[in-house]
Amino acid sequence: MAFSPCPNDTFVFHALVHGQVPGAPAVTVDYADVDVTNGAAERGEYDLVKVSYAALPWLLDKYTLLPCGGALGRGCGPLVLTREASAGPETVAGKTVAVPGDRTTAYLLFRLWAAEHAPAEVVVRPFHEIMPAVAAGEIDAGLVIHEARFTYQRYGLHAAADLGDWWESTTGLPIPLGAILARTDLAERTGVTPAAAAAHVRASVNAAWADPAASRQYVLSHAQEMEGPVVDQHIGLYVNEFTRDLGTDGYAAVDELLGRAATAGLVPPVVIPRLSAV
Repeated sequence: MAFSPCPNDTFVFHALVHGQVPGAPAVTVDYADVDVTNGAAERGEYDLVKVSYAALPWLLDKYTLLPCGGALGRGCGPLVLTREASAGPETVAGKTVAVPGDRTTAYLLFRLWAAEHAPAEVVVRPFHEIMPAVAAGEIDAGLVIHEARFTYQRYGLHAAADLGDWWESTTGLPIPLGAILARTDLAERTGVTPAAAAAHVRASVNAAWADPAASRQYVLSHAQEMEGPVVDQHIGLYVNEFTRDLGTDGYAAVDELLGRAATAGLVPPVVIPRLSAV
């Protein structure tokens, strides 16, 4: 399995990784940023993997979307940051913008938002390098995710846009960020069907909520020097009812995001299958 070292993922998967989900097989984990896992999934390298929803059109030939364990919600969207206070997509027109990955949901939202105000150049940088680069004047603007929502002011930066707010105001739907996928041939490889894997993931989510303290040391050990209060904010924002089950609104959000992107010619058209956990 592969997922990020971010607090929401380590919190959610603590029980599964540590053999605390009854009936689940042993799991080994690689920790990597989502831009890395997107590429690894395209190569079919993992049985279970956390990826960007924006990458699904290139992955569903090998993988099945699980209805739980991912990151989708409200008030949790990516931010466009600049050194000077400004607002609107015209802020990035003709500028150099750093993004955390070319197939991330953040970048797909950015492309939809800035469709009529294209940057001169887009560069991919690891997300933890983006804010320092904007603050130092190396790039004009940066697209940030995760805990940067809580820390960007420390760099003297301003939010030119909250793409989550933009998305929610134009669609009324939550924002789909990270998805959990299982290989379609998982049963042949491991004896565990994708539906059973979804049940194990959901059990891990439930265990995390039932005893939040149990995962604390594991979460902090991978939290990339985040302070405790930021870790708590991160988990509180990205682990929510959609983590337990995508539900009608969650699937509608995924369909809307990828449908809009396909209409704009940004991704291939795709139909998202529904899978229920056993």
